[in-house]
Amino acid sequence: MEKLDPYAVLLGRLLLSVMFIVAGINKIMGGGEGTIQYMEAAGVPGFLFWPAALFEVIAGLMVLAGYQTRIVAYLLAGFCLVTAFVFHADEGVMMMKNITIAGGFLILARFGAGEFSMDGKASAATED
Repeated sequence: MEKLDPYAVLLGRLLLSVMFIVAGINKIMGGGEGTIQYMEAAGVPGFLFWPAALFEVIAGLMVLAGYQTRIVAYLLAGFCLVTAFVFHADEGVMMMKNITIAGGFLILARFGAGEFSMDGKASAATED
């Protein structure tokens, strides 16, 4: 089973990252009007829309590539927890989904991006 570990980590990174990449791109392409209203209704300043949308795309791509994965995974775990409690506190399943994703990112932060990643390649190069 250990032979499958590098592929499982790669697939896990793909599955964790795709939601953020797609959601961020969709927010950017949509211009943010509805999302900004949603944010402001929750007490979050609308000007944070653009940094948040860009963060989702960039951080998602970094996790997908396995670049600076531990740092980005911690940031995304925090992002998930903040959005869970700020935007989904009264939506049981959505709140739990965000908390669960944060857990996945914390595992990724602890164990790293694996062999098939930019981090893995850099680590292998320093060992040589």
